[in-house]
Amino acid sequence: MTRLRRAIDSAAEQLAEAGIDSARYDAEELAAHLVGAERGRLPLIDAPGDEFFGRYRDIVAARSQRVPLQHLTGTAAFGPVTLRVGPGVFIPRPETEAMLEWATAQALGARPVIVDVCTGSGALAVALARHRPAARVIGIDDSDAALAYARRNTEGTAVELVRADIAATEVLTELDGLVDLVVANPPYVPDGGAVEAEVAQHDPPHAVFGGADGMAVIVAVIRLAGRWLRPGGLFAVEHDDTTSARTVEMLDGTGLFEDIEARCDLAGRPRFVTARRGEPS
Repeated sequence: MTRLRRAIDSAAEQLAEAGIDSARYDAEELAAHLVGAERGRLPLIDAPGDEFFGRYRDIVAARSQRVPLQHLTGTAAFGPVTLRVGPGVFIPRPETEAMLEWATAQALGARPVIVDVCTGSGALAVALARHRPAARVIGIDDSDAALAYARRNTEGTAVELVRADIAATEVLTELDGLVDLVVANPPYVPDGGAVEAEVAQHDPPHAVFGGADGMAVIVAVIRLAGRWLRPGGLFAVEHDDTTSARTVEMLDGTGLFEDIEARCDLAGRPRFVTARRGEPS
């Protein structure tokens, strides 16, 4: 175990030098992944052989080149679920867990209809289906690569997946006025905005950037939510930390929503806006 501890210490130093803030955590996660154990059980495992250390050097080198940790392990934790991820799909972030926490705290009735727009890996859809097993949960995305991961992540669940371009005028019109909750983590970074190396090099740009001001897809999401939600239905959309006020103004400007509230993520940054569909006038 002394050799393993030294290897992890060395890996943490290498990753820190590469500018990775979570260097120690990543070094331990990569070691745990290779030995097939939980990170907290590393001190309890049998000493690995020489083959492990060669593989560990290679995977740490890849991480030091800013290949995402989740691509190297093939999984990402999100709330109560672990998702399969990899090249071609946006990696769910802890910031979105604040919106998940809000959504799971809402009273929706016994058999609600929930729509996850821009579902990507299926993160919100799978987590919400886990929390509300009686719900009808629908995930929508226009990326074949993302939906391939979502299909793997929704195996064994009742989540329905739909391939659709939400910018189209007629999307799931059969849901109009019937949905209890719409959630969305759309692409919202303004074009040309600064992002981490892992995002710039490995997340699909289509899932990251949302037009010149980052609002292009949010406009479409709000339009759909206004159409799908029943009176009293709930809505939550994630946004760039520079566009919270604009998202609030956009919702207010539709004349369809009430109880509009800007909310922060777990780090205290403006992250998502929630609203309630008003009664028809």
